[in-house]
Amino acid sequence: MRKSKTVLVTGGAGYIGSHTCKALSLAGYSPVTYDSLVHGHRWAVQWGPFVRGDIADGELLEHTLRRYSVGAVVHFAGYACVGESMTDPGKYFRNNTANTLTLLEAMESVGTDSIVFSSSCATYGMPREIPIREETPQQPINPYGESKLAVERMLQWWGVAHPLRWSVLRYFNAAGADPDGEIGEDHEPETHLIPLAIEAALGMRGPLEIFGCDYETPDGTPVRDFVHVTDLASAHVAALQYLKAGGDSVALNLGTGRGYSVREVLSAVEDVTGRTVPVRNAPRRRGDPPQLVASAQRARQLLGWEPCHSDLRTIVETAWQWHAERKPSLVPDARSILAVEPTAFSRTAAESA
Repeated sequence: MRKSKTVLVTGGAGYIGSHTCKALSLAGYSPVTYDSLVHGHRWAVQWGPFVRGDIADGELLEHTLRRYSVGAVVHFAGYACVGESMTDPGKYFRNNTANTLTLLEAMESVGTDSIVFSSSCATYGMPREIPIREETPQQPINPYGESKLAVERMLQWWGVAHPLRWSVLRYFNAAGADPDGEIGEDHEPETHLIPLAIEAALGMRGPLEIFGCDYETPDGTPVRDFVHVTDLASAHVAALQYLKAGGDSVALNLGTGRGYSVREVLSAVEDVTGRTVPVRNAPRRRGDPPQLVASAQRARQLLGWEPCHSDLRTIVETAWQWHAERKPSLVPDARSILAVEPTAFSRTAAESA
């Protein structure tokens, strides 16, 4: 295994990728961001060099791996909208699955032999038991989940034929923003619940659509396990360190074991912002399971990973701060609201120091 502490982060200009680049840098690694900027942001590249490129470009990938003597890859690059995958499955299988093969071939050609892969709870489909364990049958119900599962299987067989070790991280709903306010969530179009709810509360968009109010859940709305993006980033670093220490290839869930319904999340947003979130009930979306809640016991045991920022209020407060800092003209009183009462994440940080 290569001893280099340089890590290629594909999709490193995106939401989770940029937070992971920061975490890698703080842990003593040298991240190299590789991103096409189709959905990523140049301003999010603040730690290490940047290479603008597509993972379909095998020649550029190989050149980058050689140029920076990359010792490992953290692979985020991919499309991640369930609804879009239902209408354009080819886009997802081409980019998420086929292009990962191009990445693996480039890694093999230069001798980079370890990878941490960003997978998803969408590979489980509609699980019969909650919480979801790694042994839960993987039966995706949308092309996005299928594209991720195909990569997982590809990694397994690649590791049989080649000297590759891998960590697959199946994480649940990423949320929140960097507690330091340096980076955060900024998708176009935005599809994630918490930023949509904040923008609806601020009048930046129309009423928030709740897709399905007739699920067999306590309040009829879908239930999800929300994980703070900073906690996800720390798990990627821990997974890389696990591989570098000689750990066997492994697939792990990343979640909190606690699910929140859409209505519970909206209530938290209203509590933090002091504003009402206007809503409109809408039909269920194809491909949406009623509940997705993780058991992350294996990640705790193997990686020593604990989600430290993933209580719902901390998640919402960091997301709210990010919106206030990034768009102060649209959030005229947000700074004063934040200044009046210390945030939960600052209290948590102080208590854990």
